[in-house]
Amino acid sequence: MTSQTSQPTYDAHAYRKYFENDFTYLNGFRRNTHRFADGIAMQSPATGESWTYAQLGDRVDRLATGLVGAGVEPGDVVTYQLFNGPEFAQLYLATQACGAVGSPVNFRLAAGETSFILESSRPKVFVYDTELTGMVQDALERSTHQPRLIVAVGNDVPLRPKAGTELIRFEELVADVISLPELRRTVWDETTRLYTSGSTGMPKGVPLNSMIEVLTAHDVIMHFPLSPEDTTLNMTPWFHRGGLHSGGPNPAFYVGGKVVPMRSFDPDLALDYVEQYSLTFLIGAPTNLAMLAKAQLTQKRDLSSLRGIVTMGAPLEREAALLYQKVLTPRIFNGYGSTEGFWNTFLRPADLPEMAGSAGRACTDDDVAVVKVFDDRLAEAHETVAKDGMEVGEVIIRSPKSANAYVNSPSQEKERFHNGWLSIGDLATWDEREFVTIIGRKDDMVISGGENIHPVQVEEALSEHAGVADALVVGVPDEKWGQVVVAYVVQADSSITADGLDASCRAHPMLSRFKRPRAYRFVKSIPVSTTGKKLHYKATESARQDLADGLFVYPTMPSVDAVGVDATTGRHIGT
Repeated sequence: MTSQTSQPTYDAHAYRKYFENDFTYLNGFRRNTHRFADGIAMQSPATGESWTYAQLGDRVDRLATGLVGAGVEPGDVVTYQLFNGPEFAQLYLATQACGAVGSPVNFRLAAGETSFILESSRPKVFVYDTELTGMVQDALERSTHQPRLIVAVGNDVPLRPKAGTELIRFEELVADVISLPELRRTVWDETTRLYTSGSTGMPKGVPLNSMIEVLTAHDVIMHFPLSPEDTTLNMTPWFHRGGLHSGGPNPAFYVGGKVVPMRSFDPDLALDYVEQYSLTFLIGAPTNLAMLAKAQLTQKRDLSSLRGIVTMGAPLEREAALLYQKVLTPRIFNGYGSTEGFWNTFLRPADLPEMAGSAGRACTDDDVAVVKVFDDRLAEAHETVAKDGMEVGEVIIRSPKSANAYVNSPSQEKERFHNGWLSIGDLATWDEREFVTIIGRKDDMVISGGENIHPVQVEEALSEHAGVADALVVGVPDEKWGQVVVAYVVQADSSITADGLDASCRAHPMLSRFKRPRAYRFVKSIPVSTTGKKLHYKATESARQDLADGLFVYPTMPSVDAVGVDATTGRHIGT
């Protein structure tokens, strides 16, 4: 007889236990609190303060203790509506340290939009900047959900909370003694919830788990590449995925680098910071780079410490890329993606200037395809268009950095996620080397200064005006902001003016000011299909020429730029 010996098998149980329970983003940060204990984690030019990794770890745990003391339990949402700064960065980590879901919110939203988010996420704690007090007070009055605790950041007069809600200043939330309960969270648990514009224009929640946080950090560390010796300044708001995760707190705190926060973008100040803090990476939208180049040409600074400038939000045109390489740094990068998926293609310095205008090729861990567009269904990943740079299709991506769901938005979830792939909603071509070139939006969305603006939301706000019979909103090219919003309006009352409509939009509680039209054309009718659907693409085609021909009327009120910054003072306007 022959005895048979069973073959040894590999048991992955121990590795899976470690990976799922201990390989979290929070633990990645904690490694740096002793590995780089004396290294500077964050330096705030605005306050003059700095924190070593050991000090930041202590601060985060005392803040997390304060959240627990306020009744925050694992899985509870902590919403914060803040400008870039130390408090934002500390909350990003502290919410994870107590097992909560941190949810940074756009500070440019209108009261109605903020109220919508409060009702959607139902946070136990809401942290806000006192510069936004008027808007936040209005939002809370509108909301059916009232947080248990409201925390005010800043020196301005705080809001008046409703009965049953406590209000404290930020420093009061920081406990004197660390006392955190044992935390049982896995890499699959939600850590961060971002909000992005939905197909109706109202924000939708994008849940990110700890593994997504880790793999996003890894992606940035690979692509820059980013090291513990780097000092970064992300010039975009951190409530954006690209702000938080592209050289912002997420990858820098994971790798052990230094973060320099800038409350709001100022091109001259950003260049001054490069000299003063020996910044190695600047990150921003193409509009930021255009302003940086202009400021550098006006007053030259020493930018020799820069190892790269990374831009997101829109492709780089050839002439712009050449200018930035000459004036700012030869190492210009361009990432393309979305809130849901982070960036998924990357254009590297070696690709320029030949491939300027392209969004680049797929990131290291990502699958990207350009697929056919069908009227009744989402395409499968194998149903690609030709790789000829001519045939137009829709970009879909599959990435470990991508969310695969929305919060309380099943219909929109079905429109975007399919068999593990995310349909971003952009139309594009790709060539034989798989360089993707974006052609436009499938859903007519306007992108102005890196912010998404859905025409439907603006049209609804305009149509509520008694003098408006109908309206159609499109984006037109703008040298500074990429696109700005203009509106075609059918008058119900011939006496309505551009000034009147502008005032109505400014006062509308559900419309952020940066979304309002910058010019109006009064017409007899707007283009529609045989079924009555507004044909935005036709209006987009005609709007450029109409603008050039002087057919649009501009409001005479003081100018406010495309992303809510007063053009004269440079001060942010929250709504």
